[in-house]
Amino acid sequence: MKNWQKLVLVFFIAVASLLAQFAFNAPLVARFIITVAGGILALSMFIEMIKTLRKGNYGVDLLAITAIIATLLVGEYWASLIIILMLVGGETLEDYAAGRANRELSALLQKTPDIAHVMQEGKVVDMGLDDVEIGAHLLIKPMEVIPIDGVLLSEAAILDESSITGETKPNELQQGDEILSGAINGSSSIEIRTSVAASESQFQKIVALVRQAEATPANFVRLADRYAVPFTIMAYIIAAVAYFISGDPVRIAEVLVVASPCPLILAAPIAFVSGMSRSSKNGFLIKNGTIIEKLATAKAIFFDKTGTITDGKIEVDAIVPAERVSQEELLKIVYTIEKSSNHILAKAVSSYAESHDVQGLELESLSEVAGLGVTGQINGQLIKIGRANFVGAPDGLDFETAFYVSRDGQYIGAVTFSDTLRANAPAVIKDLRDAGFESITMLTGDNARVADKIAAQVGITEVYSSMLPEEKLAKIQASTIHPTIMVGDGVNDAPALTLADVGISIGTGNNTVASEAADIVLLKNDLSSVTKAVHISRDTLTIAKQAVLIGIIICVILMLIAATGLIPAIIGALFQEVIDVVSILYALRALKGFKNK
Repeated sequence: MKNWQKLVLVFFIAVASLLAQFAFNAPLVARFIITVAGGILALSMFIEMIKTLRKGNYGVDLLAITAIIATLLVGEYWASLIIILMLVGGETLEDYAAGRANRELSALLQKTPDIAHVMQEGKVVDMGLDDVEIGAHLLIKPMEVIPIDGVLLSEAAILDESSITGETKPNELQQGDEILSGAINGSSSIEIRTSVAASESQFQKIVALVRQAEATPANFVRLADRYAVPFTIMAYIIAAVAYFISGDPVRIAEVLVVASPCPLILAAPIAFVSGMSRSSKNGFLIKNGTIIEKLATAKAIFFDKTGTITDGKIEVDAIVPAERVSQEELLKIVYTIEKSSNHILAKAVSSYAESHDVQGLELESLSEVAGLGVTGQINGQLIKIGRANFVGAPDGLDFETAFYVSRDGQYIGAVTFSDTLRANAPAVIKDLRDAGFESITMLTGDNARVADKIAAQVGITEVYSSMLPEEKLAKIQASTIHPTIMVGDGVNDAPALTLADVGISIGTGNNTVASEAADIVLLKNDLSSVTKAVHISRDTLTIAKQAVLIGIIICVILMLIAATGLIPAIIGALFQEVIDVVSILYALRALKGFKNK
């Protein structure tokens, strides 16, 4: 039975008992109702507690069960009912605060193709992916998702592999190159030969990795449970001493009633709910209270590069003309050819040229060579723009990402591109180091040269490049420092976001999968929200601990008084409500925290 269902049941039990006691003057009936219902609930809690203990976890349930049973045995059934109400109500609130958000894979599954266009004897036949054999000849239409891993049969192809590698730059492939499922085809139809079964394809592996990571239990102990064992032992010792001195079993019930762990159950969840509310006002959503505990104590953080450390926007880095060609002339030629193209690099060139008030030349003709580049005619001269081997660029050019340009077969220069660094990225990394993070690592699907350059700019020394999703997952699994944080933004980051103790998705955008896989979603595309989330979580955890300790200290004082027989069980149960109010009011400080960050 779920906790909210127990709460509804206990509420009706309380109403029925009150009616029996006061409306129908039937105290025995009221006592019977409470005793039976309390016994059943206590038994249910005891069974759940045994399951928890077998897993090696220790919680606050044992003391609560003992208090319920003790009050029922000595006839203090109204005190028992109050304890049950507070206990079940607190656990219901905890479920609300700490219940993990449902991580449906619907967005990921919607992107997964379910049919393939198989070419058989000159015809195209659509069939389910499970029916496609290894070595099948597939047709991929413009803008379609590659359904199965394979080898490119067409002369060339331009693919958007951001869902697999996280990189925004299109990948230009040639005949014989490997094609990964999940990539999106460009504007021309291509043909591939499948190299694996559909179930073994890269995109299906991402789905499987998210499910696997989601099923991996977190090695983490709740705040209340960490205080439960010493508090329970202390309560039992005081109750035993009180019984030993007085010889009255009622004294045990009186001590245990005021020792009921409602402050432990209520204070932390309310502080976490308050912290979550404060977080949403600061531009990010924390999906449950347990995440606040993990984030507040984390010392290791992993970052994706593209769209996380960088803006994920491609911009012109430099205009590099050959001898006897000016930068202005080269830019005019490239702009004239590329201004009507939807290619991501072409758009970057157009934006750059327009921002520099460059006017295009008269274009006489234009044609595209899929996967290689474009050709056009300006003033009767043949212009080629694209790959180095397509335009006949000289050997030894060492650009990370570039358009190469030739005129009538003569190389005349190149336009280089770069992914822009987030302006606040270096400050964020420094803030995290100042906050005590022991390990800051960048994981990226980009090549080593680009990765090392970006990492050096932001001050990250530990870098892993050319990584697929499963490799990112392995790095996080291998971390010896816990809790771990993963910050990412794309589909390829979803498994790592799920497996990390805390997954942070930066910016909502179209990255629905990353947002669903993450524990924290930054609603603003602002990397500084990561450090803000850390500081708010630390504030919240500190307030939660203080609220719990305040409740424990008051409980211990009341237990010592109850041991003398000065506090009847029913009065002790009411005192518990006072303790709860004090703990709750203090926990609500987490709405503002210690500092207005």
